[in-house]
Amino acid sequence: MRLSFLEPLYTQSGPFASVYLDTSRDAAIEDPDAAIELRWRHLRDALMSEGADRDSITAVAGTVGSDADVPGTHGQAVFTAHGHLALLDELPAPPARDIAHFGTLPDTMPLIVQHAPGIPYLAVHVHYGGRHSTDATGTVRIEAEAGTWPLTKVTPGHRLDEEIPVADWPRAAGEVGRELEGHARRIDVETVVVAGDVWARGILINRLPASLRGQVTTVEGVGESEPGRALMEQRLESLFKGRMATHDRALLDALLAERARDGAFAEGLAPAVSALQRGRVKALFLNDHPESPFRLWAGPEPGQLALTENELRSYGIREVSEERADAALARALVGTRAELVVVPEQELWLSEGVGVLLRYADPASGE
Repeated sequence: MRLSFLEPLYTQSGPFASVYLDTSRDAAIEDPDAAIELRWRHLRDALMSEGADRDSITAVAGTVGSDADVPGTHGQAVFTAHGHLALLDELPAPPARDIAHFGTLPDTMPLIVQHAPGIPYLAVHVHYGGRHSTDATGTVRIEAEAGTWPLTKVTPGHRLDEEIPVADWPRAAGEVGRELEGHARRIDVETVVVAGDVWARGILINRLPASLRGQVTTVEGVGESEPGRALMEQRLESLFKGRMATHDRALLDALLAERARDGAFAEGLAPAVSALQRGRVKALFLNDHPESPFRLWAGPEPGQLALTENELRSYGIREVSEERADAALARALVGTRAELVVVPEQELWLSEGVGVLLRYADPASGE
């Protein structure tokens, strides 16, 4: 996963207020505004106990709950610095627990994890309920959305919605296919999910450009899509559960190959930190452990991180602070343009939850 979406945040200086909270607006919540306000009060108290300044707290307060137009269950991630909003992002799922932190570095790992697996996809729903014949009357309706899963649950992708007379459908399906190909190419789609009437969707699939036809997965029983949410959301949830993006899977395969031959691979927090200090990391692999006790020392620059305060000061760095390890690692990854792959433990268990695929092996050290 590329972390370029965090670059604007790290161009700003701290300290940062980082807030994650449930801002769901669904039928199960009688008064969502009151619920959000109550959650925010608890988080405000937590920020104050950590020394947050009044301006930072005011900036968060002015943003929390501003996503009233997003229906269903979801959350918000809010980052402020020096009384100004530094970054705002919608969370596809509510956080496991509401979080507030005030410190030198922003607490970005919960946001990064919610961006995973980051699968670029195209969803197409072919609506038709008439006779399976071009002599029939009526229309075929096409709903399509190109987006990245799971972000499209709260941030809609590009939509297409067209109605075409049944008599014109065999010809028009080719035109629709070419239009869909254009949207797919822009986001480098890796899967095309098609649902709806078997006859009408079959005509569309057969007329899709070859580049899309080989990526098609057909699904049944998608149900109605909720306005403001991802097209075919429930079906996509089942389809993508536990799946990695193709790009991340390729990085994982490369890491496993390097580990098997003792090549450009390192495992554990200390080797990962050493590699990041020298800008040698191509991708960092992380078993997500929000409760992890690991801490690192960090300086003002992304590559300035170390296991101990003395080590960092030995490099001549004066401004240092002790941070959550994942917060320091995230900043280093963004600053060195390395990638992050969140990998389940059942897929790959990593010592101390961290492993790195290196840009090159070091002949002197065997890495």
